[in-house]
Amino acid sequence: MKYRIAIVVASLLFSLPGSAATDASSGFASLKNLAGQWEAKDEKGNPAITSWKLVSGGSAVMEEMPHDSMVTMYHLDNNRLLMTHYCAAKNQPHMQGEISPDGKTITFNFVDGTNIAKPTDGHMQKMVLTMQDQDHFSEKWIFGGGGQEHTMTLQYTRKQ
Repeated sequence: MKYRIAIVVASLLFSLPGSAATDASSGFASLKNLAGQWEAKDEKGNPAITSWKLVSGGSAVMEEMPHDSMVTMYHLDNNRLLMTHYCAAKNQPHMQGEISPDGKTITFNFVDGTNIAKPTDGHMQKMVLTMQDQDHFSEKWIFGGGGQEHTMTLQYTRKQ
């Protein structure tokens, strides 16, 4: 009986890193599929063109946002899906992605960042990317600091 329990525990432990790596890889593959031009609409209906492209030999995905010329870079780090957001707030939050069980939502949570002197400094704390289909997705950005939180949700439609 002890032998069976040990086998079950060992197989669970050995399957966890592979599962995380598979999730990170599949999440990154989903981001690669976003390469192209997208039209975003914010909650007020204001349009903006955003582009996604593969860079660095396909090892990173760059999202260029016209608002204040912001850029977000996505990449794998072994079994983690990471992003760095180069923000108009003049800081660079680093976030780690968590893929939902259905694979349609990636939630990026703040890990650390540069040019953020203290936790109460304003910075992006979370971004939730949800894929509806090949031609539609949304991003929900959460900016916080100093006890305040601001949320902006963008709805995207593929242009090309």
